[in-house]
Amino acid sequence: MGRNCSGLFGIQLFLNVLWSVIFFGLHELLSGFVEIIFLWFFIAATIVEFREIDRSAGYLLLAYIAWVTAATLLNLPIVRLNP
Repeated sequence: MGRNCSGLFGIQLFLNVLWSVIFFGLHELLSGFVEIIFLWFFIAATIVEFREIDRSAGYLLLAYIAWVTAATLLNLPIVRLNP
């Protein structure tokens, strides 16, 4: 139980930084959208793993996934409007 926590947390942290580089730095909007989907799933997996160790830790990450969900919902129309 909880063995993957640091690995999952590190991956989602890396993906978070990578999204900013792809979307804002490289202006690769579609690639940024695909990447943020992966980020969302890794955050969800991190929440599940953290909750197994400490419920509060898992619940505290809900604000983070909500923020990434909002960013994802904003990312999609940007991709559509900028082919």
